[in-house]
Amino acid sequence: MKLAIDAMGGDHAPKAIVEGSMEAIKEMNDLEIVLVGDQNKISEYLTDDTRISIIHTTTVISGDDEPVRAVRRKKDASLVLMANEVKENRADACVSAGNTGALMSAGLFQVGRIKGVERPALSPTLPTIDKKGFLLLDVGANVDAKAKHLVQYAIMGSVYVEKVRGIDSPRVGLLNIGTEDGKGNELTKSAFTLLKQAPINFVGNIEARDLLDGAADVVVTDGFSGNIALKTIEGTALTMFSMLKKSFMSNLKTKFAAGLMKQDLKELKSQLDYAEYGGAGLFGLAAPVIKAHGSSNARAIYSAIKQACYMVEHDVTKTIETTVAQLDIGEEE
Repeated sequence: MKLAIDAMGGDHAPKAIVEGSMEAIKEMNDLEIVLVGDQNKISEYLTDDTRISIIHTTTVISGDDEPVRAVRRKKDASLVLMANEVKENRADACVSAGNTGALMSAGLFQVGRIKGVERPALSPTLPTIDKKGFLLLDVGANVDAKAKHLVQYAIMGSVYVEKVRGIDSPRVGLLNIGTEDGKGNELTKSAFTLLKQAPINFVGNIEARDLLDGAADVVVTDGFSGNIALKTIEGTALTMFSMLKKSFMSNLKTKFAAGLMKQDLKELKSQLDYAEYGGAGLFGLAAPVIKAHGSSNARAIYSAIKQACYMVEHDVTKTIETTVAQLDIGEEE
């Protein structure tokens, strides 16, 4: 198995990407990695090049670049060359912590869509109280969506959770403003009807307050609502730990209590740590494309690589294509 990785994408590139790649190589004997980026900068951190090669380029797509324009104009950018390795079948999957919009564009232009899937979805795994986590999609690949797109998201998410995370008959929920049938706007009402007929384990509407309780294994929504939900969860977690830290450091008594609870607090923080959940998959593309968090450290990159490998090993793309082909919802003209 061979992965192409954008070595220049993310806040801590190329250091975190190189270190995460070396860690993955040590753990997975059948894995090869090609790092795409500035060879001189990569070599500073590449202390073991076992099964790791480099495609040299100094061009980078930054977070400030307009995604579609950058992908079209910067054809020698690390992110574009990475996607091209998958397009040319020289790599089985790719991973980047760079510009999300540019990765989406490169995925569509270079890797291409699965036949029958109109809109790929950006899909992170988020934590739950029972530590199993849940998949949320879409979180921003498409701001607007139709009911049939949510059905495709549900199928893709269900296939991924079953094949990669090993959950039999994963529960699929629809993010809504109430749990009762018939709740929501025209989009959610139409999607609800279609989801009941889809080849998935649909459990109905899910309210945002129940997401972290593990009410479903897969939660589908449009990219606008999904992105708001994702940012709210991330922001709440950061704020909570900031408040806890401030409270524990307020006086000698609370500092002593913090010392006693240090290990428990670390474990709680790890449950909310994106580094343990890998990246967000761009489901619906013709090969696995993983978007790692922009602030990914080496551990997060390792987790994203492992996630991509699982998707390749379990042939998730082919399973999604086969399942979607069974639906009579058609493609857009």
